Amino acid sequence: MSTRSLTRLPGVVDRHVHLGLVDHAPLAGSALVEVHDLGWSPRQAVAWKAAPPGDLVAVRAAGPFHTAPGGYPTGRAWAPADAVRAVASEEEAWAAVATLSDEGLDALKLTLHSDMPLLSDEVLRALVDAAHDAGLPALVHAEGTGQAARAIDAGADVLVHTPWTERLADDLLERGAAMTWISTLAIHDEDHRAIALDNLRRFRLHGGTVVYGTDMGNGPTPVGPNPEEIRLLGAAGLVGDDLLVAVLGALEDPAPERTLVSALPRPHDAEDLIAWLASATRLTTRETP
Repeated sequence: MSTRSLTRLPGVVDRHVHLGLVDHAPLAGSALVEVHDLGWSPRQAVAWKAAPPGDLVAVRAAGPFHTAPGGYPTGRAWAPADAVRAVASEEEAWAAVATLSDEGLDALKLTLHSDMPLLSDEVLRALVDAAHDAGLPALVHAEGTGQAARAIDAGADVLVHTPWTERLADDLLERGAAMTWISTLAIHDEDHRAIALDNLRRFRLHGGTVVYGTDMGNGPTPVGPNPEEIRLLGAAGLVGDDLLVAVLGALEDPAPERTLVSALPRPHDAEDLIAWLASATRLTTRETP
């Protein structure tokens, strides 16, 4: 079939993965063109950026989790020791971000998990301010009552999970409407998923931005596009270009190595997009016209 009769779109960008917890082999033939690793050994994260696993998969990486001494994910069997950086003071916050910047990483990842020791408001704010001063976005894992509100009020840029442990008030969603939320809806049980979907629908009504992310590596998640995550974005009300931008990123003139082609027409809803991605191949595997 002529490439002129094919629909072209960018490949999938997964904004929340843990490459250290998955087999990289399936990435080679997948529709993913970029992944954002949000928590691992900084040395390994820098290596992935330089030599990405899989075939033509760009990697952005946050490196370690920044948390209070003893905070999440300290002690978790899956987390390498150097994947956790404890921050106890404002001075340590600025030093930690300077180290992150020197390492060449792309974002500050910090954690607020109410079942474990928490960063103080002062240290939380210092981490966010230091990240912004260094030109890095501040990405927050917020889990438990009040933690999403703390992230919003500290000026964080991204919640790495749609809040799922409590229903957020509309005035809080309005205050946080400049943020981006990464979806990660499919990892939850039915009750928590319902809370997350309700929060996400109302967040979008207030003008908030949602992007596709799967928390790949958290349990038996697919290594590649996750159809259930796309379906849940559809359930949250995303259709048309809103859905495509959330899953694929900017739609205008992607580079050839980031382009997928399919004989199917341009997708409109979640099921269309799932079918389109399943049928698509990389433009770079064909003769470029």
